[in-house]
This record gives sequence, C-alpha cells and structure tokens, in this order.
Amino acid sequence: MVTAWTREDAAHALRRPTAADDKYSRGVLGMRTGSNPYPGAAVLGVEAAWRTGLGMVRYLGPSRAADLVLARRPETVTADGRVQAWVIGSGTDAATRTPSDTAALRALLSDTDPVVADAGALDLAVEDEATAPRILTPHDREHARLRAALGLAVAGADRAAAARETAAATGAVVLLKGAVTVVAAPDGWTVTVDAGTPWLATAGTGDVLAGVIGALVAGAAAGAAPAAATLAALAASGAWLHGRAGVIAAAGDRPVTALDVAEALPLAVAEALAD
Repeated sequence: MVTAWTREDAAHALRRPTAADDKYSRGVLGMRTGSNPYPGAAVLGVEAAWRTGLGMVRYLGPSRAADLVLARRPETVTADGRVQAWVIGSGTDAATRTPSDTAALRALLSDTDPVVADAGALDLAVEDEATAPRILTPHDREHARLRAALGLAVAGADRAAAARETAAATGAVVLLKGAVTVVAAPDGWTVTVDAGTPWLATAGTGDVLAGVIGALVAGAAAGAAPAAATLAALAASGAWLHGRAGVIAAAGDRPVTALDVAEALPLAVAEALAD
C-alpha cells in the first residue's frame, strides 16, 4: 500500500539551529546547475536552497549563471570547497553538455556525497559507475527516457509501480514529479505527495524543488551519511515543503511563478516546524 506523506512526516526532516551550530554543521550544499541558455535554473535552485534553511550554498557553474546567482543571493560562495551534498543537472541539456562537464558530473556521481540529479544529469545518474547515494527527480517524460535506457518496459498507468521498478534497477531513490509526486526507494518503500495546487505547473518549479531537496539532504548529511531510506524520506519531505510553498504563494487562487514559490518556503518550513 502506498501512503501519503504529511506535514508531520515532513517535520522530521527539519531542525531548528542551536547556539552550538555553525554554517558547516547546518549543512553545505554544492550546486552544479544552470547553463548559458538556462541560467535562471541556477538562480531558482540556489534561492530555494537558502530559503529552506542550511549553512552554506556553493555554486559552481557557468559565469553568466554565477553572476546572476550572486546578484540575487550574494551570500552564495562560488569557490570550490567542502560540501555535504550536491544538486546537479537543473537547467542543463545532456545533448549540449561538454566533455569537461560530463567528466565533472561523473566524478561527483562516483564519489560518496549524496547527489540530487535533475534534468540534464539524469542520464549520467543511472550509469553503472554512478555509485553515490542518489535521488533522481524526473518528470514523466524524463522517466520514460530513463526506463528505455535501462531496458525497462514502457510504464503503465501505475506510476508508483513504475517508480519502484526504476528505483530497484538503479539503486537510487526516484522522485517522479507530477500533480501527485511519487517517491520510491530501492527497497520498495513508496509514498505519494500531493502538490496541493495546480498553479505549480509552471516553468522553473522543478528547479526550486531540486534546491529544497538538496538543502534537506545537506542538512542531514552534516551529521552522518544518510541511508537510502533516509534519502527517500528527505525527498518526500522536500516535495511536501515545495507543494506547501506553492499553496502559500497561490493563496486566493492567484497565479504564481517559480520565484514566488521559493520565496514562500520559509513560511512552509515554519508551519512544519510548528507541529
């Protein structure tokens, strides 16, 4: 049976900082996202990560995207260094990826830090050499391409069953995005998360979601390397916070943009912590 993830469940992925914390103990997230054609994806993901709550974001990407990230979030660090988790691929296209970018992403995916793989990095995240703890965040079309690459049958109407099969085949957590998001772990653990509002179906909200999940994973990894079950719970919690931020932004049934959703994240986090 597939259960629905709740606010109470999501609250377990969050913790208030204490007087004993510093920026490293709160989690450091590295992001290799955005591209010259799609620099806004980097801005949205970085914004979302900061507003979810963590100690530091390191952004490593194209100079145009880096300039825009710093203009929006000057506290972001654009030098390489210590991180506890990665978000890769948002706002990139595998078809135009350079050999050096491919090599850098493969190095992260074969390391030990957990990785949230989105969009243009999904193809690399299912290679045999990808041994890092991984959360894959495809939408339905991307999921279909992944399954074809893995030699799996065309998915039927049961999205939860398909996500479970993909998770088992890759050894990664699969977060299958949609109006109802499915999160499946390699051991078969599966939950659903209702988006809460159809206004979230707009450009850039997936980039925001990747940043939210990355922030939660970095915060958890600051204490100890998260197990697959923990990664799945963090992914589901990120999806819940993202959906709740969308509901807050769309209050009164108003249209929202991805940046509106990112800006509403602190209220979603506060609501979850209040429980």
